[in-house]
Amino acid sequence: MKKVGLLCGREYSFPPAFIARVNELGKKDSVAAEFVKLGGTRMGEPAKYSVIVDRISHEVEYYRGYLKHAVLQGTYVINNPFWWTADDKFFNYAVAAKLGVAIPKTVLLPQKGYPSDVDITGESLHNLEYPVDWDGLLDYVGRPAILKPYSGGGWKHVYKVNNKEELLAAYDKTSPYCMTLQEFIDFTQYVRCFTFGKMDILPVHYDPKERKYRVDHEYLTAELGARILKDAQTINQALGYEMNTIEFAVKDGVPYAIDFLNPAPDFERDRITEFYFEHVVEKMARLVIDRALSGKASNPWPRWEEMLGVGAAAGFTGSPKSALAGQRSAAAPSAGSAHGS
Repeated sequence: MKKVGLLCGREYSFPPAFIARVNELGKKDSVAAEFVKLGGTRMGEPAKYSVIVDRISHEVEYYRGYLKHAVLQGTYVINNPFWWTADDKFFNYAVAAKLGVAIPKTVLLPQKGYPSDVDITGESLHNLEYPVDWDGLLDYVGRPAILKPYSGGGWKHVYKVNNKEELLAAYDKTSPYCMTLQEFIDFTQYVRCFTFGKMDILPVHYDPKERKYRVDHEYLTAELGARILKDAQTINQALGYEMNTIEFAVKDGVPYAIDFLNPAPDFERDRITEFYFEHVVEKMARLVIDRALSGKASNPWPRWEEMLGVGAAAGFTGSPKSALAGQRSAAAPSAGSAHGS
C-alpha cells in the first residue's frame, strides 16, 4: 500500500474531498490518502508516505523541517520544501523575464524596519545608499505603481500608489517586510491559472476587485489562451511547482505574469466555485496517485538553471554529481574525435 499524506491548516472543503477522491481512484492501485500525523521526528526514521501534499508548512516551521527530512527519506513532496524555502517573488520575476515571459518592471526595496528581536543598528546597514532615489525608482516603474511584499500572499500589505508622497506613506507601514515596487498594469482582462503538475494548466477568469472566480469558458481568445498556457508552463518548469496558481494581467493583448509564488493556493469550494472545486479535487487526486506510482525524485526540483544555461539538468551549478559527470566527459574521447572529425 502506498500512502499519500495531506498536510493542511484551516481548510474545510478541500481536505476531506481530496482524501476521499484519492481513496476512491487509487484503490485499484493500492494508493490511499490520509492526514499526516506528526509528534516529533527522529533523525533517520523511515518515510511514512510515498507522497505528501503540503499546504501549510510556510506557516509552521516544524512542518517545513519535517518535510525536508521526508524528502531525504524518499518521500515525494508537493511542493518541494527546499525550493519553497529559498524562493521569493523578486527572484521569480527576474527568472521569468529571462525566459521570455512578460513581467512588469519591478524594483526590490530596502526594508523600512526589522524584526524587534534582531539587533540592527545604523552600523549594520552601512552597505545601504541613503537617501533612496524614490523619484528615480518611480520614473523607472511608472506612476501609478504597486508596492507589495517580495515574498507573501493573500493580498496582504499591497498598496497602489500614485506619487512619491503616497509611496512613502505606504512604505512607512511596511516594517519589517521586504517590499517590491512594481509597474501597475492597467489590465482589461485578469486570469488566474490553476496548475497541476507543471504542464496541466487551467486558465480561469478572475475578478481581483471582487476576488471572485467566474465560470466563463469564452473569456480568452485562442491566441491569448495559448500564450498564457505556454507562459504558465514555462514558469512551473523553471520553478518546479506542481500545485500553484499563476496570475496574468492582460494589457493591449499581452499577458503580464504578476503573481506566481502561490505553492499553497486557495482550494476552498465557496471561493473557487463548485465547478472549479470539482475540477481541482479530481486533478489533484490523479496527480498524487501518478506521483505515488511513478514519481521521480528529480521532478519537483526547479529547472531554471538548466533552462537559462547556467547549470545541469535537474541539478545545481557546481554540484558534486555534475562536476564528476563533467570530468568523466572530458576524460573520454568524443564520438566526433573517434571518427576523426
